[in-house]
Amino acid sequence: MNGYLRSDGRKGIRNVTLIVYLVECAHHVARQVAQRFAPQNVQVVGFPGCYPNDYAQAIMERLCTHPNVGAVLLVSLGCEGFNKLKLKDVVAQSGRPVNVLTIQGEGGTRTTVEKGVEWVTGVQAELENAPMVHMSMSELVVGTICGGSDGTSGLTANPAIGRGFDKLVDQGAACIFEETGELIGCETHMAQRAMTPELGLELVNAVEKAAHYYEVLGYPSFAPGNADGGLSTIEEKSMGAYAKSGKSKISGLIKPGDIPPHGGLYLLDVVPDGEVRFGFPNIVDNAEIVELIACGAHIILFATGRGSVVGSAISPVIKVCANPLTYSRLSEDMDINAGRILDGEATLDEVGDEIFELVRKVGHGQMTCSEELGHTEFILTYKSFEPIGPACLPRA
Repeated sequence: MNGYLRSDGRKGIRNVTLIVYLVECAHHVARQVAQRFAPQNVQVVGFPGCYPNDYAQAIMERLCTHPNVGAVLLVSLGCEGFNKLKLKDVVAQSGRPVNVLTIQGEGGTRTTVEKGVEWVTGVQAELENAPMVHMSMSELVVGTICGGSDGTSGLTANPAIGRGFDKLVDQGAACIFEETGELIGCETHMAQRAMTPELGLELVNAVEKAAHYYEVLGYPSFAPGNADGGLSTIEEKSMGAYAKSGKSKISGLIKPGDIPPHGGLYLLDVVPDGEVRFGFPNIVDNAEIVELIACGAHIILFATGRGSVVGSAISPVIKVCANPLTYSRLSEDMDINAGRILDGEATLDEVGDEIFELVRKVGHGQMTCSEELGHTEFILTYKSFEPIGPACLPRA
């Protein structure tokens, strides 16, 4: 593979220009700027809230300095609470081109849009000539989630991704699985795979925190669509979700925005710390995708049984379809048909190899279905996390 070398030593497989709105009031202006460059690689992300939040600030800093990002335009209304100057400084220190436009100070919507277009035009010319360097599989970070799960997910797509993860870890890549609220009942199994007993305890605590969170909310991470698709309990769903992690030893527990220090398998804890006050931890799959990307994920493996069409504004999303009937209906949105396992046309190992090979091809620049279709979904909400402790990242 070849990648775009960044000042921190990481390499990106894409060279995206981000237009970032810092409050919902600036979303329209940001979108207008990006639309002038369609279908070029200019994407919109943002935080809708007016009140500041440390989590949102930290996640946005990670996203704007993600290795797949080459330049950043910040769009502010002017009276929101987001610390735009701090964000600008973080991006500038990373060596990326960055600019801030404040609608209230620039003269309004049309003027701000035109200034944004002018700035992005200049940046795009610079990024088009950006050199690329060799990038090995050991420099890759891959995340995985499952969405729209059904009774086939835990039989085909999820364990096939697990096989792919095992191959990636063997190559030195960092692989991240998450959804602690969908791992309830699997915590002791994860603990047995931990690098150290102390890490094992942290893994158990993370799942127990998720179970408490959902108990207080009175609603687990189990959607009506899951039941319609044949799943019966959260424990049954958990076993399927757990299969995505494969069989490798677990190297660490991280939280949103934490970047794996080296290759290996990591659990991402996405459930907020402290008292239950933020509502459902991940209201849509895209929130989980964003948090995986904030941890440095170059590529996302998305397992789905019922079917999902979402993508990402920053990192390619590979859809692994679990159900052969779903694949027949939504083939234009799916990258891999893991349902062939149910039909007796492929084994778990063969589909795992196919996933590994597609990750390599996407790293080389091949577009995923969601990229070709223009899916760039994004959402960032309010949360709160405490820093991880030393037991969460034991020495390899």
